[in-house]
Amino acid sequence: MNEEDSKIEETEEGSPAPGEEAPQDDPLATLEGELAEVRQQVLYAQAETQNVRRRLEQEKVNAANYAATAFAREVLSVKDNLERALAAVPEDLRGDERMKGLIAGIEATGREIDNVFQRHGIARVEALGQKLDPHVHQAMIEVPSDEAEPGTIVQEMQAGYTIKDRLLRPALVGVAKKP
Repeated sequence: MNEEDSKIEETEEGSPAPGEEAPQDDPLATLEGELAEVRQQVLYAQAETQNVRRRLEQEKVNAANYAATAFAREVLSVKDNLERALAAVPEDLRGDERMKGLIAGIEATGREIDNVFQRHGIARVEALGQKLDPHVHQAMIEVPSDEAEPGTIVQEMQAGYTIKDRLLRPALVGVAKKP
């Protein structure tokens, strides 16, 4: 061996192996360790910032989509009352010339509410003939029935509605049971 080779071997033996701690008295190794730690902290801070940004964007979208939820719940009772008013008019009065204008006005108002609901993503929950889904239906009574499977909705007492993908109001229903 020549003199240069022996110096290289001494240097290699004196340096720590990868993954081992550097000796405490080596200031360069200490600084490199601190630098690696600071780099890791910067990466964590950047990831946290990105997560906060995504969360805020999602909250903004949700606020825009569901801002009218409370108002929509209030308007549902108006729609229910319009439907009850139309259902309460007897057939013999529907043909009366004096009542035709009133009935046409109530029907037009109901259609306009339906159009507004549709524009804002409010949809009626299907109930009659469906299997009971506790996520969108609320069973109020059990009705003995030979014609329908047990657990099938045979009566709707109050319509249910969703806004976008969230439940606004569950449908109040009667469910079939074996007699």
